[in-house]
Amino acid sequence: MKKRQYLPRICDDLLQKQLHSSGAVLIEGAKWCGKTSTARQASKSVVYMQDPDKSAGYLSLADTMPSLLLKGEKPRLIDEWQMAPVLWDAVRFDVDKRGMPGQFILTGSAVPRDGVTAHTGMGRISRLTLRPMSLFESNDSTGLVSLRSLFSGERDIEGESPLMVPDIAKLICRGGWPEAVVNRDETFRMAINYVNAVIESDVQRVDGVERNPERVRLLVRSYARNISTLASLSAIQGDVEARDGALSENTLYSYMNALRRIFVIEDVPAWQPSLRSKTAIRTSDKRQFADPSIATAVMQANEHSILQDFNYFGFLFESLCTRDLRVYTQANDGDVFHYRDKDGLEADLILRLRDGRWAAVEVKLGSKDIENAAIHLNRLRNKINADKMGEPSFLMVITGGQFAYRRNDGVLIVPIGCLMD
Repeated sequence: MKKRQYLPRICDDLLQKQLHSSGAVLIEGAKWCGKTSTARQASKSVVYMQDPDKSAGYLSLADTMPSLLLKGEKPRLIDEWQMAPVLWDAVRFDVDKRGMPGQFILTGSAVPRDGVTAHTGMGRISRLTLRPMSLFESNDSTGLVSLRSLFSGERDIEGESPLMVPDIAKLICRGGWPEAVVNRDETFRMAINYVNAVIESDVQRVDGVERNPERVRLLVRSYARNISTLASLSAIQGDVEARDGALSENTLYSYMNALRRIFVIEDVPAWQPSLRSKTAIRTSDKRQFADPSIATAVMQANEHSILQDFNYFGFLFESLCTRDLRVYTQANDGDVFHYRDKDGLEADLILRLRDGRWAAVEVKLGSKDIENAAIHLNRLRNKINADKMGEPSFLMVITGGQFAYRRNDGVLIVPIGCLMD
């Protein structure tokens, strides 16, 4: 059998850095996003907790003497460790005892419910989030414009994207699932299979709570309808109730928390900078999935149908850009937020590095909206209290167009098919 191709991930370097500074590293993220393959590149021995031939024995051993599962050449990979949560405390204890970095790699597609581990692992086990592949990782972006270079002061950008609008529609529906990227046959089935697995089984197993699959589907569909918006929880609750009867807030929170624990939804939090004025900032999260293909799969949409609804296509495009910018910003030790105030001034995405540098980004699929986007970004720059927040490292409009360039007002225009970390 031919060995499955491994496409290098941006997280490969981050994993190595964390192995050099932590006793163990936990790689977490959505199912099928490539955690095991990425961890396998850095490990020297492995325990597959889901191995059907050995799983029962591993679980029995974890109950009686978990330290035996930790024996093996280091770094040792324990795949899907949450199947036996006691392994977390066993790893933490072993790391304390050895006092050496790079001992273990843990992977998990679900966050265990509260209280199943005795210790947090703080200081011993570092965390690394792996997301579905960005366009640069899947070789769909040229990478001619580097986020790291932009934060370092590079302004003379240029480049041409190979992606046309129909290509972007196809990439949204395909998603960043490694198997879909490598296997070009029936690539859209991956997202459909993922959504079905989430609804029928994964959301049930995460905390042992029985949930109605049809209600889960309605909730995910509501999220898909409201993707890249500030839709309130009451609006999402109303969507579900319109088809499935009364739904309490507690039940809604339970379902949403389950979807967060398996990394299906990953909302974008609001950025709250210091402003020159007393304008109120809206603090609602922006509704988002780990990958835009989750939305198209649950909505039963394909590349052709989303091209017929350009408004919805724009929201999906923002979801694609959010996924990629999360991957690229993480590689630069930063996080992604959004900004909107009561006056309606907004930035679709704010990139903030931990050293205080920040940048504002607008996402516009078509070129006709670039002018207004640039005006909004410059208005935001003037509204931020630069004495406290510093000037933005750059202002950028990400587009579905072809050419990267710098406008006379300094705003950078960058096609998503040119961007990298």
